[in-house]
Amino acid sequence: MRYLLGIDIGSSSVKASLLDIESGRPVASAFSPDTEMTISAPHPGFAEQHPDSWWRELSHALDRLRTRRPFSGEEVAAIGISYQMHGLVIVDSEGRPLRDSIIWCDSRAVEIGNAAFEALGGRFCLSHYLNSPGNFTASKLSWVRENEPGVYDRIHKAMLPGDYISYRLTGRMATTVSGLSEGILWDYLSEGPAHDLFSYYRINPSLLPDLVPQFGEQGRLTDAAARALGLKAGTPVTYRAGDQPNNAYSLKVLEPGEVAATAGTSGVVYGVTDRPEYDEASRVNPFVHVNHTQAAHRYGVLLCINGTGILNSWLRRNVFNGAGYEEMNALAGSVPIGSDGLRLYPFGNGAERVLGNLDTGSFMEGLHFNRHGAAHMARAAQEGIVFALQYGMDVMRAMGMDLRTVRAGHANMFLSPVFSKAFADVTGCLLELYDTDGAQGAARGAGVGAGLYKDADASHAGLDRIRVQEPDAKDAAAYADAYAAWKDGLLRRIAENAG
Repeated sequence: MRYLLGIDIGSSSVKASLLDIESGRPVASAFSPDTEMTISAPHPGFAEQHPDSWWRELSHALDRLRTRRPFSGEEVAAIGISYQMHGLVIVDSEGRPLRDSIIWCDSRAVEIGNAAFEALGGRFCLSHYLNSPGNFTASKLSWVRENEPGVYDRIHKAMLPGDYISYRLTGRMATTVSGLSEGILWDYLSEGPAHDLFSYYRINPSLLPDLVPQFGEQGRLTDAAARALGLKAGTPVTYRAGDQPNNAYSLKVLEPGEVAATAGTSGVVYGVTDRPEYDEASRVNPFVHVNHTQAAHRYGVLLCINGTGILNSWLRRNVFNGAGYEEMNALAGSVPIGSDGLRLYPFGNGAERVLGNLDTGSFMEGLHFNRHGAAHMARAAQEGIVFALQYGMDVMRAMGMDLRTVRAGHANMFLSPVFSKAFADVTGCLLELYDTDGAQGAARGAGVGAGLYKDADASHAGLDRIRVQEPDAKDAAAYADAYAAWKDGLLRRIAENAG
């Protein structure tokens, strides 16, 4: 048989999936490690991982994949990569990482990005970058220059996490236009690197790697990479994308008006538009989508809530003594809508862009010792995550985005009946759940990039919809009241932090 191999480099785990080329259906998947990968926080607001830990877990994930579906390197026709967005990997001239990667949920560069937004002018930044420089990759690189000049002086190239994994596979340092846009390294008006921002940050643009197409040959496996991973030297890498654009691709969310969602470590709603729109406060963030071309512009507007699944896993470890998620979901289902007045806010994983880059921390309101128990916390967490997503979706709607149907993978938080129903009832959206994930999306993208599928439609022939969750009108009022109380608490917290 002939397969496509999809790789998804997350901050919690690395996943690998095999896709049968002929049928377009997944045949096996595996991830590593069993527990979440460590995120180092040497100082408050910091979040780092060593890039080589992703490579190590990729090797382990492939070993596990072979135990579930034995395959040879000769059977893999092409490789696609999905990766955690907004991270910074800096390497020396030998390709060795100079420090741990500053990953997506790290908050250290917030003030640097805010200062750049003010110095360059809000109108300039929004028209050229569609975003504030905020806490994105360019600002993280500026932080290194300001705070670790000895490290900065040794940088040969600055890459995103997926760029680094592709380099380890192929020996080629490269990136994509979509990748540059997610790091605020791309100027939409000049259609080139963000030179004005580089100049302000005093960053040499030569630190950027070469550009390769989103779909198409980006390099071939080196002998060393093939030996390390048990694959065939010369196998082409033909697709890469950040995790959220790629998740949208995995769900065939490609055209204006189509919307994807995820609820893993972070929670995301990602809508596609053909216009370079932006939020004046940069609370949601437009980037170049995977199928953007000069002839047909496509942008993905990203709402990200940092603390979704990570809140649920924290509760599992610290409140539920390691109980299974199915047990937690059942407990959540035993409590009425609104959690009897208990409100939980999932903002404990760094600065939140949807809150104007405030780091409010997670917090709880309305706790009564004689009324609330662990089951209330389980439900309040799931409702709080949905409410946070609704808060951000209100921003997207104010931009003119039409959010009616949302597609998501049947995974992570969407496995919970309470969460899925609350999402549909609170947002008013039809929720479609599919049998897919980021690694599968990367494999499908690799098939297009290798010319094995003529287009995206052909690459999604084996995509199966599992179920549909329709909004339930009879519960709408109860959820509206619960959301209004939750939102009031959030606005008070924002005012306290802003003041």
